[in-house]
Amino acid sequence: MGGTAREETGGGPPERVRVVIIGAGQAGLSSAYHLLRRGLQAYRDVVVLDANRAPGGAWLHRWPALTFDAAHALHDLPGFPLGAPDPEEPASDVVSRYYGAYEREFDLPVVRPVSVVRVEPEHARGPEDGQQGDDGGPDESDDGSLRVTTTAGTWIADVVISATGTWDRPYWPYYRGRDVFAGRQLHTHDYRSATEFEGQRVLVVGGGTSAVQFMLQLHEAGALPLWSTRRPPSFTRRPFDPEWGREVEAAVNARTSAGLPPASVVSATGLSLTAQYQAGIDAGILVSRGALAELRKHSAVFTDGSEEPVDAVLWATGFRAALDHLAPLHLREPGGGILMDGVHVVKESRLLLVGYGASASTLGASRAGRAAAGAAVRTLRGIASHDGVAGNLA
Repeated sequence: MGGTAREETGGGPPERVRVVIIGAGQAGLSSAYHLLRRGLQAYRDVVVLDANRAPGGAWLHRWPALTFDAAHALHDLPGFPLGAPDPEEPASDVVSRYYGAYEREFDLPVVRPVSVVRVEPEHARGPEDGQQGDDGGPDESDDGSLRVTTTAGTWIADVVISATGTWDRPYWPYYRGRDVFAGRQLHTHDYRSATEFEGQRVLVVGGGTSAVQFMLQLHEAGALPLWSTRRPPSFTRRPFDPEWGREVEAAVNARTSAGLPPASVVSATGLSLTAQYQAGIDAGILVSRGALAELRKHSAVFTDGSEEPVDAVLWATGFRAALDHLAPLHLREPGGGILMDGVHVVKESRLLLVGYGASASTLGASRAGRAAAGAAVRTLRGIASHDGVAGNLA
């Protein structure tokens, strides 16, 4: 086969397609694969809009020291096994190469670099129509297609699959004194190498896998890391097997099915107690100082009253779903989340959401891509304007 992504540089009249997929990570690529398998045509019926300049999704931006063996497991994309990469190779290189080969193998209709600005009804009804929505704002709903406005033009689609993940929404928690701390502050999103902190006292805040890896890397690079977690680290010896995966997905789905925001990954999975982590615990490296109370100009104060000098703070505090482009659709529930029924957004039948909640993992994302493709085809069949064509879909 050997297809390549198109590069989009200009605007012009809106392009009409049946399905727009936003994001070319695991969930987006899986969705595109299954849509083409069901009879839709690349570019004519389906397009994938990717904000990155190269394949790889969020993995493109991971720190170079994150090797493939230290990363979260990468599950195969449908129809194209990953194989056995060099475990010492940077994960960003492995995944970028794999995703790029996948796009070429199946001629996936990826257009990049394209950043989506907003998604809204094609013919939104605004305040001038004298109608209000449930939230007291203008009622922007209609029964037509969705308009996807981007930095490179506009697409009109019958169905939108949003697969934007979380990488673009790093979460910075508020702590007293964060604005007066005189040292360097950075987030997982911006971390590149532990060698930048040699000889420095670095406070790592967070209880997930990234925090654990940062602690070990900083220690090895000659820094003096301190670890702060709100609760005792949740190490577990339980194998991460299919039964465990089903339990985690059920726990996450319980929240999104109630319209609540997804909880952190580690709260659902725990930390797998590997031999490396056990060695870090035994050496006194992976020992939490407890919850952070506040920052001062050159120090950190913990809730037990102790205070330690600190040169830098590394916020390994996770990410939130990157969904700002969906704000015009008014999808948020009172609890702050989006009410989901599987991959369906309850408030907007033309929108499918993957890479959110239980489908944020690479395994869940691949499954969600297949579910989204099936749901998209069923929606297309129900649209009268496409009955003559959608009836041919598998």
